[in-house]
Amino acid sequence: MSKIVKVIEVLAQSEKSWEDATARAVKSASKSVDNIKSINITNVSAKVDGDKITKYRINAKISFVIGKRK
Repeated sequence: MSKIVKVIEVLAQSEKSWEDATARAVKSASKSVDNIKSINITNVSAKVDGDKITKYRINAKISFVIGKRK
């Protein structure tokens, strides 16, 4: 039987890096979604203050398998 995969779009940010923002997105989504299988970064951006990046931001799509009903 085929698996059903659902995709949600998420936004996340970090003061450290885009990689940290990505990890935060997965960690946050995993609090309400089970069976996460992948994350696809669709956009990266940053907030700048003066000459420094203050926030690393990502838009991403997280894919997860929907379990079967009982």
